[in-house]
Amino acid sequence: MYLVKTPGWLRMIYPKLHWKMPDTDRAIYLTFDDGPHPFATPFVLDQLAKYGARASFFCVGENAKNNPELLARIRKQGHMLGNHTMHHVNGWKVADEVYLQEVEAAAEWLPTGWFRPPYGRIRFSQQKLLMQQFPAIKIIMWDVLSGDFDVKLTGEDCAQNVIKHAGAGSVVVFHDSTKAWERMQVALPLVLAHFSKAGYQFLPLPATELFKS
Repeated sequence: MYLVKTPGWLRMIYPKLHWKMPDTDRAIYLTFDDGPHPFATPFVLDQLAKYGARASFFCVGENAKNNPELLARIRKQGHMLGNHTMHHVNGWKVADEVYLQEVEAAAEWLPTGWFRPPYGRIRFSQQKLLMQQFPAIKIIMWDVLSGDFDVKLTGEDCAQNVIKHAGAGSVVVFHDSTKAWERMQVALPLVLAHFSKAGYQFLPLPATELFKS
């Protein structure tokens, strides 16, 4: 069970997390989780380049370590990197200290102040611990889920999830992963074409200072 559009009441429960960006620039913030991936990530980068779009990639540390060329390409093309833990751990299922260690380990390959919890699952205690350890960290969630991870949907369904619910300042989640590939490769070009024609720009999350323990 998941919500395509993040409701206001959920943002109120987690007020210290980032859910949207300012809507003053008529910009949409596309984000991609779980890569870098050998064939999904190059596809995403090629599609973004066609539209002069920039985005943010929340990488799993292990994948970043194993795909240094793709990580370098993401940087070179002007996209933002984010930390998504070393092994894509579920915060509800691991101890707080283990969670912190996962973020620290990934930071070796992803020295960025942006962090997104895998599955969007993070305890209040983990949130507090991360903010104490890394005062400059920004924990970002999302405004709209494409649903490309949902095997019951088609790529067109995922595109419509974004087209119907995203607007200026929206943070949109796609996945550059094997599981999402079938749907993402259809949905992403449709989303880029629709919002480009409507006069939107696609921006990465703002640059952040490095954070270290």
